[in-house]
Parts: sequence; structure tokens; C-alpha cells
Amino acid sequence: MQSLRAMNPIRVTVWGENTHEKKSPVVAAVYPQGMHNAIADGVREFLPGAQVTTATLQEPDHGLTEERLAATDVLTWWGHMAHDKVEDRIVDRVQKRVLEGMGLIVLHSGHYAKIFKRLLGTTCSLTWREADEKERLWVCNPGHPIARGIDRYFELPQEEMYGEPFAIPAPDEQVFISWFEGGEVFRSGCCWHRGNGKIFYFRPGHETYPTYFDKNVRRVIANAVEWARPQGVWIDSCPNAKVAPEPIKSKAR
Repeated sequence: MQSLRAMNPIRVTVWGENTHEKKSPVVAAVYPQGMHNAIADGVREFLPGAQVTTATLQEPDHGLTEERLAATDVLTWWGHMAHDKVEDRIVDRVQKRVLEGMGLIVLHSGHYAKIFKRLLGTTCSLTWREADEKERLWVCNPGHPIARGIDRYFELPQEEMYGEPFAIPAPDEQVFISWFEGGEVFRSGCCWHRGNGKIFYFRPGHETYPTYFDKNVRRVIANAVEWARPQGVWIDSCPNAKVAPEPIKSKAR
């Protein structure tokens, strides 16, 4: 008998700001189809049974209508220069779905996205540097499903540096830590639970580097999608439980 997971493929929406690609010839040369399409192709490569679609900032409702989110099991998010352009009502909508059970994968500069800061409740600030330096990502939790298929570490020849302190609440689980050629380290793969939903932050992905074509990066994102898929659905309705499951003896007050 087929498993429920095999019968119900993961429905993934890859959300991209799609702004750098339109404004920078350098970024457009690296990602001629947009970063969101490169990320989506990577998910399809490692999860061929998944139903993967894309959405961008420029679409009505940023491509994240209530109907679209209701039909999404896992949402990936890449944003940078237009965080302030994301409407608060859309942030409210995404937050509601995460609390109900939708998975959220936040990538690179999405650390400053409204939805990430909202769900974590902190500034999510960090230090950074653009110097074309090597990044080495160490697996610090080799038994975690997000690290499946990854060796003790992998390297990206050129990336933007993110360094500590990273103003996030302590992760529920830490999967990766990065070391950079300049000496900094960074908590680059972090997991949280919010409501019934799972959140994973993954650091690599500066727009001027071909990071989202890297096989290890693609594998990690696909693994994270599988890990974050809903385990159930919880609707936060705060009902008044007037009828108790057992009889209650009235007591004088």
C-alpha cells in the first residue's frame, strides 16, 4: 500500500523578491530566470514528486493569496532590498498559515524579512561583509534529516560573510555552522517550531554568486522542505468549551 506521503506530494511555493534580477545586470547574468526559478529547479531536482510553483513580490497579493497559501505545504522565502514593500496584511496571512502548520524556509537575507522577524520576535540582525571569501559549512547535527546526504562539511568558493552575533532566539535545533575565510563563524542552519509549523533558516544565497546552483545547497533546501512539511493542521479558534467531556459537580462559591 502506498504511504500517505507518496499519495500526497509536497506542495511547495518558492517566493522570491525578484528585484535584484530586474535592477542589476550582474545578478541577471547569474540568474537569468530569477533566483526564485533557480531555487524551484533545485527543489524539483531532489524532490521530483513535489508540486513546485513560484510567486514574486510584483504579483497581486505578492502571489500569496489566501487560496494559494491554503494550497501550500511549505513556503520558501528569499528577500533583500524590498523587505519594506511586503504588505503587513500578507505577513499576517503567512504567519497564520505557519501557526496552522505550513512549513517556512527562510533563505539568506530573508533574515530581515518581516515574516521572519515577526515569527521569531527579535531583530534578527547580524554582521556582514562582501569580500568574495570562501564559506565552509560544517554539519553540527549529522543525524538531522536536513543534513541527509551531506558530508562533514561542504564549501562555497565565494560568498557574502554573515557573522555573529546573530540576534535570534536560541534555535530548537542547530544543523549547520559556517566558517568564513576572514575568520568569522555563523549559525547558518537553524530550526524552530512556531505553533504547529516548522521554520528553517539557511544562510547561503547572496544574489551575485551562483549559490543556488550548488548541489549541496540544493540538497539542503530540498531536505528542509521535506522536514518542514505539515504533520497535521491546527486551527487557532479559541473556542469556549461550554460542554465538558465529563460531568462536573456544581460547587458553591
